[in-house]
Amino acid sequence: MPVDLADLSRFIGLDHGLAVVSVVRPDGSVASSLVNAGVLDHPVDGRPVIGFVAAGGARKLDHLRRDPRATLVWRAGWRWLGASGAAELAGPDDAWAGLDPASGPALLRAVFVGAGGTHEDWDEFDQVMADERRTAVLVHPDRLFGNPAV
Repeated sequence: MPVDLADLSRFIGLDHGLAVVSVVRPDGSVASSLVNAGVLDHPVDGRPVIGFVAAGGARKLDHLRRDPRATLVWRAGWRWLGASGAAELAGPDDAWAGLDPASGPALLRAVFVGAGGTHEDWDEFDQVMADERRTAVLVHPDRLFGNPAV
């Protein structure tokens, strides 16, 4: 059964946007961790991408800077969906051409909301993200796969 980003967007809400992200370590082995991830529009070109947020000192950011490939998998019961593609980083240590650094807080909010998050105090959210040097990771999916309808 073919899977598209609309399927993925609907599926993500079934378990709070929780996904396992896998990246490649320098020795070629795989590093995996749990993140909240969702679909949002790319802030520069408007195409749909998959986003999650990582703390400034997270090893996954080091790995992605060296090799920008990522795979994410979401599950709900026995159903699951995955996506793979190239990642871009936007944060205090990773600037993009075409993205105004002042738009960083709005991007982090969009990633958080895309993963199903809500917040009662966005100013507090922005401050915590800045204090933790959070970075937005946007994955351009070139492969979607899974079994969403078990």
